Amino acid sequence: MTTTPPLSGTAPGPGGPGTAERPATPSYDLERLLRAAGHRVIAGVDEVGRGAWAGPVVVGAAIVPPDFPPPPRGLTDSKLLTEARRTAIAAELADWAAAHALGEATPGEIDELGMTEALRRAATRALEALPIRPDCVILDGKHDYLGSPWAVRTEIKADVSCVSVAAASVLAKVHRDARMAALGHEEYGFAENAGYPSPAHQRALAELGPTPHHRLSWSYLDDLPRWRHLKRHRDPLATEGQLTLGF
Repeated sequence: MTTTPPLSGTAPGPGGPGTAERPATPSYDLERLLRAAGHRVIAGVDEVGRGAWAGPVVVGAAIVPPDFPPPPRGLTDSKLLTEARRTAIAAELADWAAAHALGEATPGEIDELGMTEALRRAATRALEALPIRPDCVILDGKHDYLGSPWAVRTEIKADVSCVSVAAASVLAKVHRDARMAALGHEEYGFAENAGYPSPAHQRALAELGPTPHHRLSWSYLDDLPRWRHLKRHRDPLATEGQLTLGF
């Protein structure tokens, strides 16, 4: 049986080697629909780092050119792209987008405020950093964590179906990955895992405890007897990505 090789620059599909599918190509369908409804400046917004154990949560905002030109080739959800392809597309997007910006919320803010409020703050920072104020925001997912005074349209899987959100996804991930790699702490493997769970990250936590970059409200501390006293009250909404170490 002949299989179709994956598109160059895309990550393997969930079925393993030989079963990868070409990533979905985002379109302007939603942007055109919102334009027809009277919105003139539409920003796509996506986050990265929600489920990590360490590092900030980063939100990207991107406004596509008003004439809806073809996006950079291969643009799709950042998680479906290889690191090299993401980096190349992000470089193209920087010049191609009508405007783009990034916002962050720190681990300390996540611990103190919970993930929902941290996301709202990061998204607000990104949107307010844009040189053009959007009159409509497309959020990936079904939950509006942004709210007033922004006009928000939520869309499930917008990072694979919507050009502006896919652009925001790529820009946010490339920025956050580089930021995590620059933190150092080689024993935790931040350059490889970007603060997400991995064997190296788990071992370092067990042996050395959390760094100042770790989220201390996350449930991984429940599995670390030596460091459990550092645990901060965890917002009940901030549960995504809080995996146990499995020891």
